[in-house]
Amino acid sequence: MFSPQGPSLRELTVQALSSVEHGYDLLAARFDATPFRTSDRLLDAVTRTLEPLGPFDSGLDVCCGTGAGLGVLRAVCAGRVAGVDFSTGMLAEARRAHPGADLVRADALALPFGPVFDLAVSFGAFGHFLPDEQGTLFARVHASLRPGGTFAFPLPAPPRVGSRAYWTLWGFDTVMRVRNALRRPPFVMYYRTFRLADVRTRLETAGFDVTLVPVEPLGRREDGSPVCRLVVARKG
Repeated sequence: MFSPQGPSLRELTVQALSSVEHGYDLLAARFDATPFRTSDRLLDAVTRTLEPLGPFDSGLDVCCGTGAGLGVLRAVCAGRVAGVDFSTGMLAEARRAHPGADLVRADALALPFGPVFDLAVSFGAFGHFLPDEQGTLFARVHASLRPGGTFAFPLPAPPRVGSRAYWTLWGFDTVMRVRNALRRPPFVMYYRTFRLADVRTRLETAGFDVTLVPVEPLGRREDGSPVCRLVVARKG
């Protein structure tokens, strides 16, 4: 599961006992060797799904981390590509990988942009936002997009109830809740707090029109439903 070039169990433990920002600063140099980095397979599939939804000029990767999503923006955007993250260490890695991108250190709940982007994306970051913060996040992304702009992100189908993946997510979230009850500052990373019905309502409240597009390169489940959907939220 973990690459030999990735962090040790001790290093991951130290990260989990830190704040979110400091934890990612500690992990940044080895983050891309962990399973938490968005896979190239998913990034490629999202790129292929986004291409016919354009054209797009400028693009923003929200919570860009080490810059995995910046490659998607470069593939589908003709103009400026930017990323925002609050971890100095993660931004340093992103800057090495994407020296031409505009990278900004900022809290995603207070994005420092006017309506200048045509496309915003985000990958693997939503577990760091509690449900009552999601509306603020979506409102700030909405304010950063031009009229007609698009906010798009992949949302995998939830694991089947009772499956190994289902209990793994339950177990992870339970451990994080116990950790946060016993230690400060909290490390917010929950996998079961980003539910499609709630997310859609919060996006619409923020002013988006929301559609769902199957990410067909990732295939379909046995019941015919997509393995992953692309949430496409357009600013009116």
